[in-house]
Amino acid sequence: MRVYFQNNIYLAYKLKNQNMEKFSKVKELLASVEADAEKFYNSGNNAAGTRVRKAMQDLKVLAQEIRAEVTEKKNAK
Repeated sequence: MRVYFQNNIYLAYKLKNQNMEKFSKVKELLASVEADAEKFYNSGNNAAGTRVRKAMQDLKVLAQEIRAEVTEKKNAK
């Protein structure tokens, strides 16, 4: 996390929360798609399968963003 204004504690807090927000979104996304995954695998509901595929794509995007942020933070030390 980079803080460009040393006197601005709020900025540092906001950046930290934005990073954790993405991680929370990953958890929420997984929880929300669970019912659709059950419908697809257990009942053969194709519409639920489409929603699962979309959720997995969204998960991939979030995971890549988090991975890039972690790498950036790790290399900034």
